Amino acid sequence: MSGNTFGKLFQVTTYGESHGKALGCIIDGCPPQLEISTDDIQSELNRRKPGQSDVTTQRKEDDVVEILSGVFEGKTLGTPISLIVYNQDQRSKDYSNIKDVFRPNHADITYQAKYGHRDHRGGGRSSARETAMRVAAGAIAKKYLNLHDIHVDGYVSQIGSISADKINLSNAKSNKYFFADESKLEDLDAMFAELIADGNSVGAKLAVRVTNCPIGLGEPVFDKFDADLAKAIMSINAVKSVSIGNTHNMLDLKGSEVRDEMTADGFKSNNAGGILGGITNGDLIELEFIIKPTSSIKSKGQTINAMGEVDIVRQRKRNQRRPPEPREEFSFLFNRLSPWNRFARRYGSTSGIAV
Repeated sequence: MSGNTFGKLFQVTTYGESHGKALGCIIDGCPPQLEISTDDIQSELNRRKPGQSDVTTQRKEDDVVEILSGVFEGKTLGTPISLIVYNQDQRSKDYSNIKDVFRPNHADITYQAKYGHRDHRGGGRSSARETAMRVAAGAIAKKYLNLHDIHVDGYVSQIGSISADKINLSNAKSNKYFFADESKLEDLDAMFAELIADGNSVGAKLAVRVTNCPIGLGEPVFDKFDADLAKAIMSINAVKSVSIGNTHNMLDLKGSEVRDEMTADGFKSNNAGGILGGITNGDLIELEFIIKPTSSIKSKGQTINAMGEVDIVRQRKRNQRRPPEPREEFSFLFNRLSPWNRFARRYGSTSGIAV
């Protein structure tokens, strides 16, 4: 299986399965003398780790990260950084009843068709658990970006049919849904109570904002900055679409209304979402993506088994409560690797850190 590595100058390879012994990643290309500690990485993993609320997976993992190489006396060496997180709460027997059954809308059937052999315990590499190491790697990229005053913020703007009327980033950091409009929390509570009772799920829309991104990142034609962003986001499990800039009502507007006219002080609007021709223009980068409703639910559904026979599948109770996976928001930390690549290539060594 190839395709487990992302990035060029700052390159990350992840490994491990959902119910294997551990998850890990190798980061190659991180500059030396960057101050980093396990606390820097753990704080991000703690925000992502499962089992923290009743609206996501009930698997409980501490996700304690260990730095195996590449860091000495609190600073990066410039050599490959190896990170590992050991699984503790797999309970693989919960999947014994679906060993020979393909779960609808999962990667079971495509993995079997491609490789002829798969890890049925939690989906193996196709599990959302894989994203833990993206968060770990993203924590290091975040540390570098923050040195240059580049910041990435994420939030949930819609869950099911409930949308945020206003966006408040501080709200998103203070509730279990990561929702950006606290006025909708009671509505969300009611919706999730019904979903849990019915054993069903809904999808979600998440958003990301990048502030202080420098001008000139991105390369034409196939290495456009927005193309890199879209690829990174689409590689997250369950993501079905990515949009950049104002796509809400663009088809209702005319060219004269969306062309982001300019003044001596900058752009009058930001319909482009901070990227023109695949190159950053220095404005706020705005991106949204949609995560489909999980099909790991307790209600029964029709499928086929390994013999090609029609069968019925039902997930065990432990995995029912996984509606929109808002915690995957923090997997977007990994997407900071893409602007890191472009920044490093354009500006070389800055702030005393050699690239």
